[in-house]
Amino acid sequence: MQKAQVHVSSVSNTCASVNVTGASNNYVPESAIDGQQFMPSSSALGLEILYESCKQVYPHQPNPLQVTAFIKYWLGGPDPLDYISMYDHPGIPELHIPPHWHYISFGLTDLHGDGRVHEPSGPEFPSGFGFELTFRLAKKSGEATSPPTWPAALLQALAKYVFHTGNSFFAGDHVSWHCPLDGSDFECRLQHMLLAEDLLLPPVQGPLGTVKFLQVVAVTEEELQVSQHWNGTSVLELLRRVPSAGGPWLVADMQRQLSLFELQPSFRREVEHGIDRDGCSLSGVSARCHWEERRVTSKTGSAWRSPEDEEEDDDSSSQEDEEDEPEAAAGKATLGRHRPTPDGEPTNGEIWPIRRLYKGVHLTLNLEAASLLPVVLRGRLRHDRHFTFKAVAGETAVTLLTGRVGGALASPSAPLVAKGPWLQILVDSEWLAKLESDLACLQQPDGLVVPKTFCWFDRQMALTVVPDEL
Repeated sequence: MQKAQVHVSSVSNTCASVNVTGASNNYVPESAIDGQQFMPSSSALGLEILYESCKQVYPHQPNPLQVTAFIKYWLGGPDPLDYISMYDHPGIPELHIPPHWHYISFGLTDLHGDGRVHEPSGPEFPSGFGFELTFRLAKKSGEATSPPTWPAALLQALAKYVFHTGNSFFAGDHVSWHCPLDGSDFECRLQHMLLAEDLLLPPVQGPLGTVKFLQVVAVTEEELQVSQHWNGTSVLELLRRVPSAGGPWLVADMQRQLSLFELQPSFRREVEHGIDRDGCSLSGVSARCHWEERRVTSKTGSAWRSPEDEEEDDDSSSQEDEEDEPEAAAGKATLGRHRPTPDGEPTNGEIWPIRRLYKGVHLTLNLEAASLLPVVLRGRLRHDRHFTFKAVAGETAVTLLTGRVGGALASPSAPLVAKGPWLQILVDSEWLAKLESDLACLQQPDGLVVPKTFCWFDRQMALTVVPDEL
């Protein structure tokens, strides 16, 4: 099985990143094709609701092929999805919808209502995580009766991410996968995903809660980048307009070798206009992110340092530094190293103070995250919107904002402010223009030699960009 870096970012402020098992032509262990009649028991109310939804769309397929977990998740198995059903859709040629396989997950919502996996909720609340995943794959010749199982493995991997992190998906989200979704070795260009509402499966409400169906849409690197720069929903609408890029139902053709913008170059003008008009809807991403309070000098290097280096710096701190920081006496340790408890408070039971950082700040980001900074400056800060980098591990977070963002801790008189491991950096119009110029090189990250450090001495701010893989 391949390992893929999953990077999930949401227009709803959900953002996280994990390593999970990627898609493969051989399905994950503990699973198999199950051809038995799919008849939910009367006690599985959530399962029955999902089954009835599928029956409305496929009334003549009461017995679809399924991928089934041998050992259910609630019995200690590794796979959180109990089932993935695989329906055969004949297509609608007059609507440019090709014959395809329709994969539908069972397990992200509450199937049983007895607490074995999800906490029970009422009918007015989301069932489980509130959604199931679907996927549409164009048929190849010779696939009349045998659907590939790699999409089931893909849905299972995404479900594992949701279960392990607690982060939900929403329509318009994107997922950076960085390898062929089908696990193939050939030069497949569909290596990332967007999330859309499944047009054939409307939301349903049952006794165990509400359920939405989110379709996983295969996209190219360029399509992913545009969704980051603008928004995923608009990119999905462009894909629907081009049959060979997915068409109205966003059917994945793994043989596709041209991006949406190679198929329709005029769409690039629409995107540029859309970014200038709408800005960027992406409000945050997960990253390898770290920050430290320290003076920015010509010798400034990466903020990733050994504990011995940090102790040496603490020992050599001057009395002048201490006098410069009247509010910082209680928090001299590196804030990025705090390890809060699940309720958000420090492990020592104290409440994090809000404090101005007088010395300055050194921020470190991995290359993929840093390459978004030109987008953040143009699509977020230029529109007076905030943007947050959230550390993959721990509670470290860094928010960039302008003075017109309401509810901010930072202000023109205190542009660098921290609350525990959360750093806020206020960027005024003069510095914004400077950042746009200095960080323009990040628009072409493949040509950047890393690690690379940028310094703004007048702002007592430094940024070091490090490789994605150390």
